[in-house]
Amino acid sequence: MQGEPTIGDVFGEMIRDAYAVATGIGPRPLVGGRLPRPVIEIIERDDGLVNGAPAQHYLDPPEAWQPYDHRAVDRVEGRVLDVGVGAGRIALHLQARGVPVTGLDTSEGALRVCRHRGVRDLVWGTVDEHADVGPRYDTFLLLGNNVGLFEGRDRAPAFLAALAALARPGATIIAHGTDPYGTTDPVHTGYHELNRRRGRLGGQLRLRLRYRMLGTGWFDYLVCSVDELAELVHGTPWRLVDVDDADRPYYLATLRLR
Repeated sequence: MQGEPTIGDVFGEMIRDAYAVATGIGPRPLVGGRLPRPVIEIIERDDGLVNGAPAQHYLDPPEAWQPYDHRAVDRVEGRVLDVGVGAGRIALHLQARGVPVTGLDTSEGALRVCRHRGVRDLVWGTVDEHADVGPRYDTFLLLGNNVGLFEGRDRAPAFLAALAALARPGATIIAHGTDPYGTTDPVHTGYHELNRRRGRLGGQLRLRLRYRMLGTGWFDYLVCSVDELAELVHGTPWRLVDVDDADRPYYLATLRLR
């Protein structure tokens, strides 16, 4: 009989296993020094769509990155907060270049992998929690499509306010996003229309992650156009100063503190 998954640190468990596949170091029994199966990230959307993708890209070295990742890290200045540090690929690269970088994540398992890989400065929690006690930063990185952390119209102002509370004068946000509206796939265009009828942005996803016997609760994750991003930023402590869309539908948005 099929049941609901146990709520847990899905991302952390997945990253720990992906790291074990790559290195032979991990908490589960290994066969021949490796896990005896691929590590797949399962993403379930609230309309029933299920997608899966290999989790190994979270560990990619710089030579395997997309061009926009390189352009993003070349733009950082001063002290950096890597929001959603994941397995630490960006933080490790910046650290090796002598950039003072802190990795922030809500996954304890992911932070353990980061620590094992050598990321020195790590914080567990949300940006709101870190804003209460954290130091001040010059650059905030929201890479790996982490414009999604804006969630939607309701959450974006508070999220941006929390980053402003952590910001030094003149600070910037460098955020990677994806324009969702170039598709003609009816599975996606129909979902966009459903969202609009519900008063949501078209690309406002309602998701949960699954891995082995674990699942997350349902959460919002935003995929939006540049025009929608500008709408969300308007009236916040930030202004949109640059959009790099050389790799459409992907883009890098640079926001500067007013």
